[in-house]
Amino acid sequence: MTAPSPAAGRTDGTDGTDRRDGRDGPDGRDGTGVRDRHDGLDRLPPPRPAYDAHTWKEIVYLLLNLPVAVFGFTYAFTVLVAGGTLTLTVVGLPLLALCLLGARQLGKLERARARKLLGVRVEEPTPLPLSRGGGPVQRLWLALKDPVGWRTLLYDAIRLPWGVVTFCTVLVSLFVLWPVLPYLARFLANADRAMVRGLLSPSDELERRIAELESDRGIVVDTAAADLRRIERDLHDGAQARLVNLAMGLGLAKEKLLEDPDTAASMVAEAHGEVKLALQELRDLARGIHPAVLTDRGLDAALSSVASRCTVPVAVTVDLPARPAAAIEGIAYFTVSELLQNISKHSRARTASVDVWRADDRLLVQVRDDGRGGARLDAGSGMRGLADRLGAVDGLLVVDSPDGGPTVVTAELPWRDRQE
Repeated sequence: MTAPSPAAGRTDGTDGTDRRDGRDGPDGRDGTGVRDRHDGLDRLPPPRPAYDAHTWKEIVYLLLNLPVAVFGFTYAFTVLVAGGTLTLTVVGLPLLALCLLGARQLGKLERARARKLLGVRVEEPTPLPLSRGGGPVQRLWLALKDPVGWRTLLYDAIRLPWGVVTFCTVLVSLFVLWPVLPYLARFLANADRAMVRGLLSPSDELERRIAELESDRGIVVDTAAADLRRIERDLHDGAQARLVNLAMGLGLAKEKLLEDPDTAASMVAEAHGEVKLALQELRDLARGIHPAVLTDRGLDAALSSVASRCTVPVAVTVDLPARPAAAIEGIAYFTVSELLQNISKHSRARTASVDVWRADDRLLVQVRDDGRGGARLDAGSGMRGLADRLGAVDGLLVVDSPDGGPTVVTAELPWRDRQE
């Protein structure tokens, strides 16, 4: 028996090493299909950065807090002290207003910095309407009461201590606490995000509501002025003219009373007819201001009275648990009255209906007709004016009127309980 040769366990060569001569497969195996023991799990993972880009942006933001806070605090302190002192002079208020406009620009830069480095999406506030603010005094007052400028000054005034804390904490952590710096930076940056959102973000809902109230106030003033002009015109051209003619006729009748009693009697009879017409015009005018039936008996009777004067048959259904506030009741009445007038003049309808009911905290009024349709809010017929009047009290007017009909107009008003 002969011992095995030492070369028997070698694949090639004489030094006992595994040589493949470039015959490895694509999966790290050699030509015989044997996997290399140095491949696979023994390899190191690829290198990765310790901090990602988002973390570095937060660190940069926190380090910039100190110089930015020093500048902002200096600006706010100067504005408050100098502006408050100089308000005793004639230049104080204009200077303070100008500084508040400058504070708006500082807030804009801070929002841009937070948006770029922290990813905070904060909308820009609405610009001040200085161009339509009236005279110099109105524009000055508009700038002085700007809440965005005052909130920016408050933001700059409280940022100095926070800027010192964040700058020192991050700077020391870069050299001492660098393993936990990403977590610390995220915590501090979240506090910055909260301050930016709380003090530099616009109060969209409040600004929208203020704009709506300003617009509604203008609509109410314009509507009241138009109503006063209409009443004055109706009195001047109608009842007042008839009363003047009545006075002249009675004067002539008085002069002829002794000379020609028959002529005087006929003139008195004519004057009596003029009195009746004047009274009727005064009743119609009073009904246009506020009908007595609405005050005494409510919407059901008042709308039935309006429907009886329409040129087409109108079915009225009022389902209300109680009477709403007098102002809401009056707007609902005049809305239906205007819509029924439009039906009489423009719709060519054969029938119409009026439905009034309450849904939660809203009063709903719906007027239907089977006319030719084509009604639009921007096509005249008083629709635009109705929509503006309803909008002035947080109401809504919806018109569904395809060409060929039918037309459905829905008015929605806020419900307010009646105060007896």
